[in-house]
Amino acid sequence: MKKLLIVLSASMLLLLGGCSFLNDAQDTISYVNEATDYLATATDFANDAPALAQQAIGDIQAAEDLQTLLQEMQQTAEAFSEIQAPDIAADLHQQIVEQNSVIVAEIETYLNNFKDGLLDPAILENTELFQSVQDITSIIDQIKQLGGE
Repeated sequence: MKKLLIVLSASMLLLLGGCSFLNDAQDTISYVNEATDYLATATDFANDAPALAQQAIGDIQAAEDLQTLLQEMQQTAEAFSEIQAPDIAADLHQQIVEQNSVIVAEIETYLNNFKDGLLDPAILENTELFQSVQDITSIIDQIKQLGGE
């Protein structure tokens, strides 16, 4: 009877260990999917925002559209930074969080440089916003490799 109890206990431990492994794999896949979605959003922003920023210097509607785009990207970056990354992606996630801090600060700079509804052209010369968004791409590509994509 003792042997049966030991065998059953050992079997349960192995099953629970296997479940943990499956949960870790699922968490990693979920995180890779969220990172991929974030990459798509950041890439769209990096592609659309520079031209819109140029237009926002002299066009009120473009300036309003840019403000909306900036606010949406800021919220998206902040939300992604709050995600709990699996252990395997923790270092890469920390790099993204650091880049997101730069992006959020740069967006604040942009948002504070609208005068009379238009974007101050001087801001376009002194910003790292779009480069910071591009830097995230390489980090997220590394995360995608973790998911086996």
